Amino acid sequence: MEVVIADDQTLAMLAADAIERLLRTEAAPVLGLATGSSPLRIYDELTRRHEQDGLSFSHAQAFMLDEYVGLAADHPERYRNVIETEIGSRVDFGPGAVHGPDGLAEDLDAASADYERAIAEAGGIDLQILGIGTDGHVAFNEPGSSLSSRTRVKTLTEQTRVDNARFFDGDLEQVPTLCLTQGMGTIMEAGHLMLVATGANKAEAVHQMVEGPISAMWPATVLQMHRHVTILVDDAAASRLQLGDYYRHAYANKPEWQNL
Repeated sequence: MEVVIADDQTLAMLAADAIERLLRTEAAPVLGLATGSSPLRIYDELTRRHEQDGLSFSHAQAFMLDEYVGLAADHPERYRNVIETEIGSRVDFGPGAVHGPDGLAEDLDAASADYERAIAEAGGIDLQILGIGTDGHVAFNEPGSSLSSRTRVKTLTEQTRVDNARFFDGDLEQVPTLCLTQGMGTIMEAGHLMLVATGANKAEAVHQMVEGPISAMWPATVLQMHRHVTILVDDAAASRLQLGDYYRHAYANKPEWQNL
């Protein structure tokens, strides 16, 4: 696990560099896309590179982490629509190249299995963007989730619904209770995990994820077992890290040839 502590814009540039390398070197790259506030600067930087430097997504596929259950197809907070607004419509993904779990399916278990199958048929996810919740959830794998879980229906905690109410005009009643989410086992199969966290409210979750014991109470802690995971955090999110000075030292002395 590599921990990089820097300002927001530097973190976005580093993440975009990793994604650009993948897009420029792989014939059929597969990206994992996350919603929320954490990846927005990354999507802005990727859009800039697409518009100004000709970075193309036309040969790529992308898979979303999760989706609310029951939101209307045209609801602005349906994650399929959020991803389309934040990155899908801003670059040149091909038709049907961006995939998401079907939160409007009549059979949600079948929809979950179909999504797992689609990821496998694409060859697996090469690089997955992640965020982390204040309680340590990744995607919508809430505390207590199986660390080997697959895409499935989950019930959101009240804390997650409270955290997400800001996207629903502050009205908690509008926030769905159920979701479809990639499981932690699904996420752990991606080639490179790149988690972004900023702000003091994420500090305890980042500390537990990086330095705490592996536990279903903090689902993100299973990332410690991944062969290639990069944690990108600002000073505020890193403020609880006991080894923060070492992480800064290690990154400052990283070999020039070694990428994220």
